[in-house]
Amino acid sequence: MPGIRHLAKILCVIVCATLFLPVAQKAVPVPVFSALGFTVPAQAQERPKTLFDLLFKRKDAPNKNIQTVPKANKRSAAPRRATKKRAQPAARSTQRAAVTASAGSTPDVEKAENARKVLVIGDFTADGMSEGLVEAFEDVANVIVETRTNGSSGLVRDDFYDWPKEIPAIIAEVEPAIVVVMLGSNDRQIMRIGNKSVKVGLPEWEAEYVSRVNALIAAIRNTNTPVMWVGSPPFRFRSMSADILTFNEIYRQAVEAAGGYFVDIWDGFVDEAGNFITTGSDIKGQQVRLRANDGINFTSAGKRKMAFYVERQLKQLLGDAASPLLTSLATENVPLLTLPPLQTEADLQRTNPIAIDDPDFDGGSILLGDVLEIREPVVDNPLIAKSVRQRLVEDGVPPPAQPGRADNFSWDDEG
Repeated sequence: MPGIRHLAKILCVIVCATLFLPVAQKAVPVPVFSALGFTVPAQAQERPKTLFDLLFKRKDAPNKNIQTVPKANKRSAAPRRATKKRAQPAARSTQRAAVTASAGSTPDVEKAENARKVLVIGDFTADGMSEGLVEAFEDVANVIVETRTNGSSGLVRDDFYDWPKEIPAIIAEVEPAIVVVMLGSNDRQIMRIGNKSVKVGLPEWEAEYVSRVNALIAAIRNTNTPVMWVGSPPFRFRSMSADILTFNEIYRQAVEAAGGYFVDIWDGFVDEAGNFITTGSDIKGQQVRLRANDGINFTSAGKRKMAFYVERQLKQLLGDAASPLLTSLATENVPLLTLPPLQTEADLQRTNPIAIDDPDFDGGSILLGDVLEIREPVVDNPLIAKSVRQRLVEDGVPPPAQPGRADNFSWDDEG
């Protein structure tokens, strides 16, 4: 029957479809990374199962639990890393500061109340030299360096700053043991003399300049203060250095005539041929840069080298006060340096009187200085008697002649 055949065909199609179509199973969680940085379970299907798997009961391996390890939130970790990075430079900075403090020079010595003061006056070169001088005496308790400088000053422009007029008040304020002058680097200019201007190098200019140098030295000496004049250094410009050499000779003659001292620093800043140098030996003999790029100013090493020449002269003049080993006593310790109190009559330890004719403790019976009577030595004593040779050599007494010998000149009874 056609209806039965048609029904059989439909049943056959259903059976085939059942055999080959996959069977859906339940979903299992699969880890998926979210944009927030942690994992969330997602729905994914296993391998599809067919009708043969259902008929023959095929066993699958058991599903393993997928453990999701949450990662650190990037947004929450970023501030922690940023905070750590900000803290590191602060720690390094603190360490560098500690190293700088420990590796630095010895701490400044506390200056004594009665320390002797060195007053430095002058122009910009004096200011640089005073910096080196402060460093030179920083460990000396009995020396203080006082600086009163004007960088643009000199002896030509007395309308700008008049050193002979100002120095008495400065000395009265500081009360120095010695005044160190360093001027002249700004004096290569026209000088106003009366109602006319005179160029540098002319005889009239030089005569007036010598007069002003003497006026400054006299103003210092009138205060009964010793004066030391430091010569100016060479400069890069040859014409300028030539004039400075002339100025230095004026300073030398003037200060030595007034009983002061002149310090020449020229050779420390030139080579063997007398030419200006930018780099040279420092006070330790190392090659360093001494002058600035302009050929006029000084580096720290150059300032210290200028002060080196002045330091030697000052130590000779100040004597023991310039020694770093000399320290002053505190006033509270002075009362302790007194003599012990005198002993009373009861505290005196008396000694029993001794007669002058008492024997000494060594058993002697003669006082010291007494003259002993020399007795004739016992000849029979072999330790005291002289030998035949000693009597012959020392006394000229020959040994006794033997009887019957040629040197026996004695007479016998038979002869």
